[in-house]
Amino acid sequence: MPTVDAVTLVQGEEELFRRTEHLFASATDVACAANDLWTWAWRHGSAVLTEAGVHRPEKRIRKIYRGGLLLDPVAARELIRRRDQYGAQIRLTTEDINETIILDGRLVILAGDLSSGRRSYSVITQPATVQGVTSLFEAAWRSATELAVYDAQVAEIRQLAPQVLDLLGQGVKDETAARVLGLGVRTYRRRVAELMDALGAESRFQAGVRARELGLV
Repeated sequence: MPTVDAVTLVQGEEELFRRTEHLFASATDVACAANDLWTWAWRHGSAVLTEAGVHRPEKRIRKIYRGGLLLDPVAARELIRRRDQYGAQIRLTTEDINETIILDGRLVILAGDLSSGRRSYSVITQPATVQGVTSLFEAAWRSATELAVYDAQVAEIRQLAPQVLDLLGQGVKDETAARVLGLGVRTYRRRVAELMDALGAESRFQAGVRARELGLV
């Protein structure tokens, strides 16, 4: 495991968790940004956080997820469960984010790219770098939307999202798609715009790409 100054490179989830399990257990402030629900931190770290007592008054857990997740009813229910069961503060954003974990403002874990089925991670303790990443997280947190508010905003379009995404993927014209859904053309186009906004997409093509990334299609 090569180390450069205060940056440690780790290959694979299992090794990363072995090296950081005790840190998750003792942390009193956990901040996380993730593109999907089933990151290594949740698969491995949730049990540690539970055993450590996530509802302790002094323990704070904050998580930022991509807003498009709430277009999936299963994901929406899971986020609400995590908020209620684990006491996590959850916000949503339409901005691109990289999986990032900050423990007690002293250590940062950054996810790298997949290579041969394994992901690399950078574990950083260098104070200046940790402070920089923390500042970026705090800015993202301030601009993100509370789970309850975002959920209410996308509740209506969530019901139509699978059909709209399917019609967009087929390249069906707006007039035809509107008839299929029993909507007026203007209403259909408004729904498409709402869907794009929830996905943080600037075009219908990009909406399709992001929907695939999130497993919505």
